Amino acid sequence: MKKEIKRIAVFTSGGDAPGMNAATRAVVRTAGYHNLHVYGIYGGYEGMINGNISRLEKGDVANIIHQGGTFLKTI
Repeated sequence: MKKEIKRIAVFTSGGDAPGMNAATRAVVRTAGYHNLHVYGIYGGYEGMINGNISRLEKGDVANIIHQGGTFLKTI
């Protein structure tokens, strides 16, 4: 029996790089098109360990491509 993927997580770690917000936005928007739930892990590895995870919706990633760094706040 094949299991369908229904949820994915977005995780950014290390130093900030140009395009991280645009990439995260693209993941959320594309996943929404395919009826997948996307969760953002805030704070890098520390956020993963501490469970700092929340669901990302299309509105959460609106107007983030113009911001520097990553809105998921790597530490």
